[in-house]
Order: sequence, then structure tokens, then C-alpha cells
Amino acid sequence: MSPADHYPRDLAGYAGRPPAVRWPNDARIAVSIVLNYEEGGERCILHGDAHSESVLTDVGAGPLAGARNLNVESTFEYGSRVGFWELMRLLRARAVPATVYAVGAALERNPAAAEELAASGFEVACHGQRWIDYQLVPEAIERTDIARNVEVIARLVGRRPVGWYTGRPGPNTRRLVAELGGFLYESDAYNDDLPYWTPVAGGHQLILPYTFDCNDSRLQRGGDFATGDDFFRYCRDAFDWLYRRGSEASPRMLSIGLHGRIIGRPGRIGALERLLEHVAGCPGVWLADRASIARHWRALHPPPASS
Repeated sequence: MSPADHYPRDLAGYAGRPPAVRWPNDARIAVSIVLNYEEGGERCILHGDAHSESVLTDVGAGPLAGARNLNVESTFEYGSRVGFWELMRLLRARAVPATVYAVGAALERNPAAAEELAASGFEVACHGQRWIDYQLVPEAIERTDIARNVEVIARLVGRRPVGWYTGRPGPNTRRLVAELGGFLYESDAYNDDLPYWTPVAGGHQLILPYTFDCNDSRLQRGGDFATGDDFFRYCRDAFDWLYRRGSEASPRMLSIGLHGRIIGRPGRIGALERLLEHVAGCPGVWLADRASIARHWRALHPPPASS
């Protein structure tokens, strides 16, 4: 591909000149806390898969073909049995308006968690019907899964989801999500500190970038965070930098990703509590769910006119 050919990636973004951002109450920074609910949607031969799960588990085992990995299953179960509830209690006690990325199959296998989400009032966004890599999943199956994820959340939580994040998307994911429609935003991107519009399916989709760096997944075995303090220090430093920038130039957005089976562990959850205390102690912070950020951005920065 020569430089003159159409290149599907956008390497420039705002090119150092982001739009004038004004968060509610002139906040310096918008902070989005995201709780991923995935347990029960991962790969497992009980779910019809060819092998066991091997991603984001403290066990650190490779996939077992045609067999269950009971250690991996048990590690995931900690998230749904204990960690999820601990995080929900902490977030609700501190009145943090979080977004929950919910895997459809995971909610179907744990109605109690769905009931808790319905009662919480938290935004519940789509995280795929299965917690798998959709890179090689046929388009027809992925289209069905996308629609099923929306239906499951609407039915079990009582609110139609308006946000999407697969996590491991395939080449068709963004287009299929846009074609289904009804979403305020999509978050399968890690390439900016601000929302932006991108062309897709003949229109424009608002992208709220997510994060792999301010994410407790780095605490999993083989990751570069060894303790909850590592997570706290890194997220605090990211927050402090963007918070200072908010006083000098255009405000920014920070996303922080959580998992019940990871940060919900007793030796780690205190780090999250300290982080929330640090954020709450700073004036001019807009703690918001992702749908609220998307609505605000859409009102101030509507999509480009179609060409």
C-alpha cells in the first residue's frame, strides 16, 4: 500500500489541537469508572467451546483442548461470587456513577448479578454476548451475538444498553454495531484521551476511548503490576497529570477498568478505595458514567455533516 492509497487508520487524530472541551461545572477532568462483568461468558467446554479459557486469569495456564480447567473456572467464579459484590458495595457506598460492561451470557448465568445491576441504577453497556475473541468469528454469528447481547441486558436489567465495548473485536464489529444502531457510543479504541467521531456504515459513530493502561488486568499473573499499590500509583499519576492539564489547556477524560476477579480480591481492593478517595478529594472532577459523557459530548460536538 503506497502513501497515496486510502489508509483505513487515523494516525493524526486531533493533531495536537483538540476541540474546546467544557465539562459540566467547568470540571478539569471527566473520570469514567468501568466494572467489567464477564464471569460465565469465558471460553469453557461447558459452553460449547473447543478449549478452556487462558486470558486474564491468575492461574496463568494455557488453554486445555477438549477439557475443563477447574482452576481457571474457579478463579473466574471468585469474580461473580465475591469480587463483583465487593466492588458494587464500594462504588455504591461512595456514590460513584460507574458503567458496567456486561457480557450477555455471564448475566444469563447469574440472575442475582443482573438484579443487583438493575437496582443499582448504574449504566450497563454491552460487552459482547460471549467473552471471546471475535477476530475469526463469522459475520453472521457475530451479528446474532450483538443483537442477543442487547436483548439480554434490556430483558434482565430493564434498560436498553446505549454503549458498546467488545474488548476483542473482529474486523466486522464496529460496522455491525453501527448497523444495529441505538448506541450513543462505542469504546473499542485506546487511541485518545477524548471522545471523537469516526465514519462507519455510511454515518458517524462516537468513540469513547477506553484504557488498557489504567486497568486492573495488569495485576494478573504475567502482568507488570505486582500489588494493588502498583495499580493505585499508576492510576493516581495518570489522573494527576490529566487533572493538571485541565488547568492549563483543554480538559481530558480518564477511564479506569476494573474486574471483580482481579481488583475485587482482598489484597487489592483497598488500592481502589484509596484511588477513589484521592479523586474525590480533588475539586473540579466530573465522575460520570460513559453514557452521560457521550450525551454531553454529542450536545457540544455533534457529528460531522455527511459528505
